[in-house]
Amino acid sequence: MLCEKVIGTLSDPQFQEAETDYVDIEWHEAFSKLHRKTSRSGADVGIRLDNEVLKKGLNQDDVLYFDGTTAIAVNIPPCEAIRAVVRADHPGQIAKLCYEVGNTHTSMFRGEDEFTFYAPFHEALMHKIQHIHGVEAEKVMIRFDFTRSLSSTINNHHH
Repeated sequence: MLCEKVIGTLSDPQFQEAETDYVDIEWHEAFSKLHRKTSRSGADVGIRLDNEVLKKGLNQDDVLYFDGTTAIAVNIPPCEAIRAVVRADHPGQIAKLCYEVGNTHTSMFRGEDEFTFYAPFHEALMHKIQHIHGVEAEKVMIRFDFTRSLSSTINNHHH
């Protein structure tokens, strides 16, 4: 089947009774226009989206197809990430953290509070962040929330 637009989210009333079949879209694929995936039930799913996806991306529970019974929805699987927490007594280090992450062209996301940030995990960036005075870093598994992105673009490029 070919899906050419997001028709809603699983929380929309018309999908409340629907059976859900998920198609996994990795976080770094969520802003791509073309995909060929297999859903969890084994359905071959082609995704061809317009340029709107370049700005908004695909998000968790976006519905791509609905036949009245089954909704095919997006699942963004959790991935390895760096959780960086700037100590409250070192707020100036937020700028240093942002600089180091941005310098590697890595996406960055706001966390639960004004001192917590997330970035996709890679060893070199983890090493840099661990050496910023006043910043604690740990490797975690999370599902990125694109509404909390601090980056102008989402990609998986890193040094």
